Amino acid sequence: MIYIGIIAAILTTISFVPQVIKIWKTNDTASISLEMFVLFSLGVLLWLIYGFLKQDIAIVIANFCTLIMASYILYKKIKGK
Repeated sequence: MIYIGIIAAILTTISFVPQVIKIWKTNDTASISLEMFVLFSLGVLLWLIYGFLKQDIAIVIANFCTLIMASYILYKKIKGK
């Protein structure tokens, strides 16, 4: 059962890598919704807190990594405005 959670965490986390790379190379965030990424980032932060409270390392690691990437995207989006 834990393997399903770990695989899910890996897949959902690495799904952000292509977007981060694209923004890094192009500095183009025009097609990204600021509101969506703010809400998404808050949700990821809450998942991170939940993972700490549950002491679930898969949830903590996945959401920490995702929060870092989402924060980078948010930073670039806000900086570009």
